[in-house]
Amino acid sequence: MNRFVIRFSVSRVRDSLWTISQIVLAAMTAYSIAHFGLGHAVPLLAVTVAISSLGFSRDTKPKQVLSTAIAMFSGVVLSETLLQVFGKGVIQLGFAILLALLLARLFTSNPAFTITVAIQAVLVQLLQTPVTGIYSRAIDGLIGGLVALIFVSLLPRNPIRLARQDSKALFAVFRATLSSVAAVLRAPNVELADQALDEIRRTQPLLDNWTSSLESASAIAKVSPFYRWAQKEISEQLQVAAGMDYATRNLRVLTRRVDYLVRDSKPRPQLAAVIGKIIIATELLEQTSDDFSVTQKARKFLRKIPASLDPKTFDPPLTTSESAVLMQIRPLFIDLAIASGIQPSQARALLPYVD
Repeated sequence: MNRFVIRFSVSRVRDSLWTISQIVLAAMTAYSIAHFGLGHAVPLLAVTVAISSLGFSRDTKPKQVLSTAIAMFSGVVLSETLLQVFGKGVIQLGFAILLALLLARLFTSNPAFTITVAIQAVLVQLLQTPVTGIYSRAIDGLIGGLVALIFVSLLPRNPIRLARQDSKALFAVFRATLSSVAAVLRAPNVELADQALDEIRRTQPLLDNWTSSLESASAIAKVSPFYRWAQKEISEQLQVAAGMDYATRNLRVLTRRVDYLVRDSKPRPQLAAVIGKIIIATELLEQTSDDFSVTQKARKFLRKIPASLDPKTFDPPLTTSESAVLMQIRPLFIDLAIASGIQPSQARALLPYVD
């Protein structure tokens, strides 16, 4: 195992410490309530439902945790009822698993979660009925689900930090692609252009992660008293993420055009200079994830860029293929302007008119 893999593994563990602590505390709390509070000797389902409801999923919205807990609790109740009505046996076990799987698929498309619900039903079917009563395990499941919901609402994972990490991951690829585009326009390099195109085409998961973490952060901030202060920041980040989604799509098209353009090995320093300004605007937008006071600075700089997007100002004049690249930079500028908070109509009005 090389040093990079070790460093990545250690970083993954470090970033998961709060999640691990949250799950451990929730499991201990659920066990304590069921065991010491209600006298259940082995409250297995209280612990397993609490752990499974929280999990390591990025989607930690209270609504999602509640949905998970309800599905698992319903699976336990269903299995308990089947056990009471039909008793134990191979056929009863198969029927319980079948209904649990159908119920889980009704709640979610997550394969791992579906199997988890089925396992809860299996545990009810195979374990010895507790002396506290046949539905005591359903009560344990309810306790586990409620504890998980309380923990995700009152002691949530840091939603802001995860959103910032996802933001930086996307911006890193976005900036690297722009830098490569500028570089190949100055000194044509088909291999570098191909590499940049390949990298920017793989950014959809980064966008999805960022959007998902922001949606979770928004849901948590609405119910957790510890993150109410973050609602405005999250709202502004959602605006940036939406703009960057469209900007990334346009950058894919722009990179593809440049990839074909530079195959004639002709330098285009004028277009490279325009991309250089877009890079600066992108860097300012990236800084807003840590300090939203930079947003105003980003808007101010973006308002200066349109003067460089008029084909009539280029000397020597652009060829038809070069003009096509410039025309593709214009919608990219609009997306970045919208991400900074400029209204779409205002962003479009900033662009110089083209016949």
